[in-house]
Amino acid sequence: MGGVPATPTHAHAAQRWSARLALAAAVAAVLLLPLSAGLFGSLALIAVGLVGIAVTMAAVWWVLTRRGAARVLAVVLAVVAPLAVLALYAVANLLWEVLLVVALWGVAVWAGRAALRGTRSRSGRSAEPSAARPAHAFFIMNPRSGGGKVERFALREKAEALGARVVLLDPEHPQDVAELARAAVDDGADLLGVAAGDGTQALVAGVAAERDIPFLVVSAGTRNHFAMDLGLDRDDPSACLDALTDGVELRVDLGFVSGPATDRPFVNNASFGAYAAVVQSPAYRDDKVRTTLELLPDLLTHRRGPRLIASAAGTTVDEPQAVLVSNNPYRTGDPAGLGLREGLDSGVLGVVAVKVENAAEAAGLLRGPQAAGLTVLSASEVVVGADADEIEVGVDGEALVLPTPVRCRIQPGALRVRVPRHRPGVPPVEPRMDWHRLRELTAEVGHIAVSGPGRIRRGRRGPGRP
Repeated sequence: MGGVPATPTHAHAAQRWSARLALAAAVAAVLLLPLSAGLFGSLALIAVGLVGIAVTMAAVWWVLTRRGAARVLAVVLAVVAPLAVLALYAVANLLWEVLLVVALWGVAVWAGRAALRGTRSRSGRSAEPSAARPAHAFFIMNPRSGGGKVERFALREKAEALGARVVLLDPEHPQDVAELARAAVDDGADLLGVAAGDGTQALVAGVAAERDIPFLVVSAGTRNHFAMDLGLDRDDPSACLDALTDGVELRVDLGFVSGPATDRPFVNNASFGAYAAVVQSPAYRDDKVRTTLELLPDLLTHRRGPRLIASAAGTTVDEPQAVLVSNNPYRTGDPAGLGLREGLDSGVLGVVAVKVENAAEAAGLLRGPQAAGLTVLSASEVVVGADADEIEVGVDGEALVLPTPVRCRIQPGALRVRVPRHRPGVPPVEPRMDWHRLRELTAEVGHIAVSGPGRIRRGRRGPGRP
């Protein structure tokens, strides 16, 4: 009733002004072209831009599926199409207006997401119970991984100083890392750690899950996808060793590629189709770009390689050029977060299948997950068959050839992962743009200053609203 009105916090004020800035920039972007070029002129400019983008995407498809002179012409078209669009804008004396519209939309999206991001809980990471320090930690390290990170960050010396036993792999004499890990557990190891690429990590992780002992990841590989999704420090691999002295334990899922005589774990993904076939080539490691451009035309047009059929969650995709099955789904709605997984404990596989038959369908991929040539779903099991007895499969970057059909499954909570208590964390998902919510925020946050957070939430919540 009475009393002194509450003073808005700095966070609430910033959230309100971000929402206002987003709406103002969006309105300015919408009005600028009609004011400069008229209604029909602005619609024509937008249409020209969309056509230019579609032609560029079609040209990229021709670059990937043609050879010789046709490929050269496609490259020229891919370069000329966007330049021609800019030239048309310049001829119409509207180039700067168009560029300003793009900039305004960028500001609107940036400010809008900042405002919506502020509506999240700011409680931070929940309390994580400490994990007991291992008595007999065992590490497998590849001195060549990540361009020599094991030596550069003195990982072996630091692990041994913390009481761990370390085995360095000899690239000249390949070893069965899974058998090394099993022998170590039989000898009393109570934690298995890996400083190597994702493929090696997956094999040792399978042993850790099999024996139900903790697994520790050191981000010493080249890409460190699994480490990234665990929220580990990828710039300083030695920080991962803090998990030995001040660690917490996470339960995460583990994927498996299964066949008549195979049950191989994967921590990231299993790929089928064009990419899996390209990495099988002996020339790929020495010249990735040339090998890829040489092989893709036949693979993408089905002139070479088996014709796949992928089935998952009641959906069947016939003859896709590529299928990616991931241990938990990858983000699709946040362009800045592509390649990231929001969590590793959802209990389902992510599935992305690409089937593009022509340049028009290639241009349609601009629609993202809604594109006709793209199938995105989640499932507990995926079956990939083919019109061949064997198919190429890339499992966490390792090239394999497996008998068909190949089944991918997930084992929820199979892996006990030891991570440092203090770690960077997984980048948060960017909120989707919600213009209605932004309009609410411009008034709601100001109302909070008068009525208080509890009252405004009660007053504005409608039937069925969260």
